[in-house]
Amino acid sequence: MKVLYICTHNRCRSILSEAITNHVAGDVITAKSAGSQPAGEVHPLSLKYLNEAGIPTDGLQSQSWDEFEAFAPDLVITVCDSAAGESCPVWFGKSVKVHWGLSDPSKLTGSEEDIAHAFNDTIAQISARVTDLKTIAEQPFTPESLRASLANLGAQ
Repeated sequence: MKVLYICTHNRCRSILSEAITNHVAGDVITAKSAGSQPAGEVHPLSLKYLNEAGIPTDGLQSQSWDEFEAFAPDLVITVCDSAAGESCPVWFGKSVKVHWGLSDPSKLTGSEEDIAHAFNDTIAQISARVTDLKTIAEQPFTPESLRASLANLGAQ
């Protein structure tokens, strides 16, 4: 299964999702991430907390969804509300689309402990969802069965 995670700036939540998916489910899922308006750099705390969790960060970069037309994802997952409301490129037409709303830990202000907790909580949420997604990806699927399986998990 090929998954493309979308977030407007592609610097935190979509990056976390890409790295976690490839780490947890890389044997059955190939994950990439992109943004409609990429920031051009990965948020440094995304890299810090992924590394602390033992998740590889090599090759992670903030990039435009325009670079993924040839990738042909089976599944496109938006992880921020603003990206969920955007018009996706026409080439996403055959992909199953779902929304995994995630709070943005990079926007949090507070103590270093509060920020660490927010990042680690987001990493845990993504890891749980990816574990469920891996179970789905291990079975043969069609777009229709994929939609149904994701709906059963509560994906929107």
